[in-house]
Amino acid sequence: MSSDVFDVVLLLALPASGKSELRRYMGHLPEERSRAELHMGPTVQLDDFPYVHFMRRIDDFLAEQGHDRIYFHGPDRSFQDSRDWLTLVELVNDDYDGLVSRRQSANGGARLLFERLEAAALKVGIGVRLSSVDSDVLDRMAETLDPEAKALEADIPHGVDLSGKTVVIEFARGGDHKATPPLPYPFGYEHSLARLDERILSRAVILYVWVTPEESRRKNDARADPNDPGSILHHGVPLEVMLGDYGCDDMASLMERSDRSGTVSIERDGRTFFLPVARFDNRSDKTSFLRGDPAQWAKDAVHAVSTELVNACAHLYEAWEAHRS
Repeated sequence: MSSDVFDVVLLLALPASGKSELRRYMGHLPEERSRAELHMGPTVQLDDFPYVHFMRRIDDFLAEQGHDRIYFHGPDRSFQDSRDWLTLVELVNDDYDGLVSRRQSANGGARLLFERLEAAALKVGIGVRLSSVDSDVLDRMAETLDPEAKALEADIPHGVDLSGKTVVIEFARGGDHKATPPLPYPFGYEHSLARLDERILSRAVILYVWVTPEESRRKNDARADPNDPGSILHHGVPLEVMLGDYGCDDMASLMERSDRSGTVSIERDGRTFFLPVARFDNRSDKTSFLRGDPAQWAKDAVHAVSTELVNACAHLYEAWEAHRS
């Protein structure tokens, strides 16, 4: 991988903070400018939200068939087993392994995705769930959800040469709005980051989009399109989840507790990883306009995003260089 661009950028923030909008902006930058200003090569992007949406689609199908939901307490509620936050990390790990190994898409549809969900959950200690569903119901569900599963698989990058490229991994984590860090297992960034593949942790930097929980909830309400619940840019997170799972987060705490300035320290399997970190300050909204037509993006708004992002990436690169030396 190239020494002048980040290998892996973990793009982290509370929901609706501006992560996906920034990914869209980065995708519109010329390669030369992205490399010079952001220290990023052409981006290869991974995201755990599509898996969350597919898990909800499974639950909805089961409920329609008169069966109990297996992932969530209800259509607008949180995970039944909070360890599924770590199930999502294991799915991202598998996607990253596919990138590194140049694995081609299996195009296996719903059946393959069912298997991946079960395998990822087993890794974090959750027993089988889909495998316990009646076979005839599972057959009908596979047939119904097959187009969505194939679309999800098609959006995951496969067989990519990562030379000179930057892998951007997006996810959001947090805890109850009444909690204070350190957050209990398995909530927050601390526990999800510790589940990441060591090949990610050894290469990653963190670009954190900084908003308050109140601003996150406001922006979540503003972006939600009930007609497009699976959209990266326009999905809405239910209020119970916003308060119970994203009512606070632990990034500031992790930064304060690290033994090395400008990093977050993560313990995994007896090894400590120091991940360089920088903030994109979006407490005053700079990014919502990026969901619109790029031809209509106002120059002053683009300038504000560019200035903040360039400054954040400069601090991040400085910390990364110091960490590598």
